[in-house]
Amino acid sequence: MISLETVCSSLASIAPLRLAEDWDNVGLLVGNRRASISKVMTCLTVTPNVVSEAVEHEVGLIVAHHPLPFKPLARITSDSVAGEMLLHLIAAGVAVYSAHTAFDSAAEGINQRWAELLSLQSVETLVPVSGEAKARTDSQDASSSLSIEGTGRLGRLAQPESLHSLVHRAASAVGATSPRLVGDPDRKVSKIGLACGSGGSFLSSAKRRGCDVLLTGEATFHACLEAEACGIGMGLLGHYWSERFAMESLAQVLASVFPQVSIWASNSEHDPLSALSV
Repeated sequence: MISLETVCSSLASIAPLRLAEDWDNVGLLVGNRRASISKVMTCLTVTPNVVSEAVEHEVGLIVAHHPLPFKPLARITSDSVAGEMLLHLIAAGVAVYSAHTAFDSAAEGINQRWAELLSLQSVETLVPVSGEAKARTDSQDASSSLSIEGTGRLGRLAQPESLHSLVHRAASAVGATSPRLVGDPDRKVSKIGLACGSGGSFLSSAKRRGCDVLLTGEATFHACLEAEACGIGMGLLGHYWSERFAMESLAQVLASVFPQVSIWASNSEHDPLSALSV
């Protein structure tokens, strides 16, 4: 057994909450900090299946990437899916913690993990950081990945490769089943922008920083048209696949920190989207 507060403190050191976007809802969202827990489960999103798995296995804490609740709730009733899930979790004594955009931007967060998966060199933040995070970055050796905090990532491939090859390699690294791309598949790319999840809004930053391609989870149709018009390739891996792998890795990290606690990534979670053969 270990206190919930102890795990929350460890999570806050992995993904400092000061890195979260102003609109986000991060930290301990449900639960009693003084509670003792023996089981922790990570997931990308809290869904009814995830709730059932947590309750069945008597989980004390769910570490979800996407917050629940995300927006303020005027009432918690079974009239909504979110309300019903929260009622079940609270009744079973299951806490919920989310770092969300703080984990996206952390030095060992999702976008940094992508940079490492793709073996990018000269890695920087995609969006320039300011304040405390910038001071820390500037004070460290620029070649050290551990010094990088901020929104998104950009870096260079050791050798240029085709857009098709890059997207295929990225998809294979996380098991993505239906990757898509925007642009000439045979075009050679070398400077890569990264923005996990729904990252189409970072297209202008990728253009400004001179990226050949932006790898993300999903983007709107109009963002794809804009990328095509700007001559920037895009790789769309799927929102789920662009982030879920990092929650599996986070479970392993937490298990190494707290060997006395049973920690695993949800076995019931899945991508809600599937491709049809036509």
